[in-house]
Amino acid sequence: MVNLIVTIYTLAVIALIVSCTRIYRKVPQDSREFMDPLTPGLKMIWPIVRLLAYYVSEKLSVDYLERVSKKLQLSGLSYMMNAEQYFAIRIISTFFALGLMLVAGLMLDAVQLNYLLIAAVLGFYLPVLTLNDLRKKRQGLIVKVLPVYLDYLTMSIEAGLNMSGALMQAVERGPNGPMKIELEKVIRDMRAGMSRAQAFRNMADRVQITEINSLVSSLAQAEKTGASLGQTLRIQSDQRRVERFQRAEKKALEAPVKLVFPLIAFIFPVTFLILAFPIVMKFMYEL
Repeated sequence: MVNLIVTIYTLAVIALIVSCTRIYRKVPQDSREFMDPLTPGLKMIWPIVRLLAYYVSEKLSVDYLERVSKKLQLSGLSYMMNAEQYFAIRIISTFFALGLMLVAGLMLDAVQLNYLLIAAVLGFYLPVLTLNDLRKKRQGLIVKVLPVYLDYLTMSIEAGLNMSGALMQAVERGPNGPMKIELEKVIRDMRAGMSRAQAFRNMADRVQITEINSLVSSLAQAEKTGASLGQTLRIQSDQRRVERFQRAEKKALEAPVKLVFPLIAFIFPVTFLILAFPIVMKFMYEL
């Protein structure tokens, strides 16, 4: 009887493995030759991501996938994953959070449904928070190095180069980062036959930053009116540099206000405890 049960379980496990293998083989191959490299964490779960993206995420609405694709583009992840794969990562994050909460509940002997629901919600929306943080970080890096690239463009234009040559000089000599990648895309679009104004407008749509929108509008206006590109770029560079200084000054003024809560919550109580402990001990011994 025992041998029969073992045989049945073995056959069931073999059938499960064969079924999973056949299901996974139906997933199309993921060609990443022209994609950005995956992070070590994503490499570990990428087979599951591909499986879920093929069987689950493709059932999503087109509007939702377009919104997610736009967010991935703003965050600089559009060349690492698509919208279907991003939704698959949200599903994996949900089950991972559920598993952690379930393990913690079993260890503490306190498994509760409300805690599991909270963990599932947090796991489902954690990739959204991460995506927003990446978008803000990317936009901050672009705004930070924008005056540097404007200086390179200004010097190249005033030296006699056209806009294409100035962009190539700025990309070659400018610092690495998302701004360099965006200017490389502008050069690629212009080489493909797109007009200069449209190439810059596409860059503004990809990054959605006020400073870039102002730059693109100024360049388009200068092209229509025949104004000097060098003078326009110099004005933009000076304005961006002043704005960068104002942002740094604002953060410096906000620092004391942000330090109030850590001081009151963590530093002051410990300081008072250290100062009061010898006094209290001396008073107790004197009694």
